[in-house]
Amino acid sequence: MSKTSGQHLRRGLLAATTLSVTLLGGIQAGQAQDYPHADEPIGTVEQIYDGHLTPDLAVNTFRNIDRLFPVRTIEAGDTPRPLPEAPQDLESRVTMEADGETYDLYDFLALDNVAGMIVLKDGAVVYETYQRGNTPETRWMSMSVAKSITSTLVGVAVRNGDIGSTDDMVVDYVPALAGTAYDGVSIHDVLLMASGVQWNETYTDPASDRRDLLRAQIAQEPGAAMAVMGALPRAAEPGTVHNYSTGETQVLGEVVQGAVGGPLADYLSEQIWKPYGMEADANWWLDSPDGVEIGGSGISATLRDFARFGQFFLDGGVIDGTSILPDGWTEEAGKPQALKDGTVIDYGLMWWPGWTGESIADGAYLAIGIEGQNIYINPARNVVIATHMAQPKPVGKEPIDPLAFFDAVVAALE
Repeated sequence: MSKTSGQHLRRGLLAATTLSVTLLGGIQAGQAQDYPHADEPIGTVEQIYDGHLTPDLAVNTFRNIDRLFPVRTIEAGDTPRPLPEAPQDLESRVTMEADGETYDLYDFLALDNVAGMIVLKDGAVVYETYQRGNTPETRWMSMSVAKSITSTLVGVAVRNGDIGSTDDMVVDYVPALAGTAYDGVSIHDVLLMASGVQWNETYTDPASDRRDLLRAQIAQEPGAAMAVMGALPRAAEPGTVHNYSTGETQVLGEVVQGAVGGPLADYLSEQIWKPYGMEADANWWLDSPDGVEIGGSGISATLRDFARFGQFFLDGGVIDGTSILPDGWTEEAGKPQALKDGTVIDYGLMWWPGWTGESIADGAYLAIGIEGQNIYINPARNVVIATHMAQPKPVGKEPIDPLAFFDAVVAALE
């Protein structure tokens, strides 16, 4: 497999596929009336994952995903954290080479169908753009960026003592999985997607485990998702094989809910969204009406708040001088991890380590969602980049590798 193909496969594996259901709650009426895109026609989730969205319909759908499933609100506080402005002329300074071609910022915006991008340097906004009718008030889908947020909530729960440590067993917090292949699996194993539980992530295969989990989400019945996970067989010893699995993140979300005794959206709001100063309410898909959040996808939030989340992580998880994450959590989360036999995997604690030479040298890492959603964090250069894109197919066909472009942005800032 070529390096480029491997990158596309890696990004393609981030799929958090969903099918359409009848809206059983969704966004509250008051929110819908206030939201500038609420009246737009949207596609279905089948069209999202079949790659059957026209460009305009893709944009409409991605900024209205909270109309596809019931959601729970991630409430913001009353005092947004300021993002000071320190604009730089990136439009004339950013260039990169790929496959013998030279690309600039305009190429990236157009070819990768960028609907929004924000660049923070030293915590200040140096560049910000909105395209395709988006505004700073637009909420956009996270897709698998949500996995990195769910894993961060595990860290918060450990710091708060709600979880003893990541060495604790999954079944201690999710009794429904007792006696299943998840018996004997630690939280750390799940964070590495190395539970040893059999899983096929191929969302295009109707017989795959991923599609089984989707059917459980579509059913919108309490406990259906964990019933799918509990029926899976053991394929390897826990901690010995890394296998990308959206199901692992659903299990992780259940762990957090079991540990804290309440919804993930509420915990995220209380622990990070409000105290860090996110400026807008966000929403999170549920597995059933008033049920459990979909741990691997389904958060919709503004571009600036995704960037704030990246800055929170870059700052070591510190809010008002107090760290709400275990010591070293943010440094560890974005690094390649080791399995029990010492094998190093190209995966962190549900974050993606950089794969280009520049990003590896800087220890940069990303939260990535299919169809162009990114939170890029570069601790060596103190840079955060968040993107909302509207790629109409979930197959990693973006002409410009976003990480290579982010490298070019960092170089221009230096």
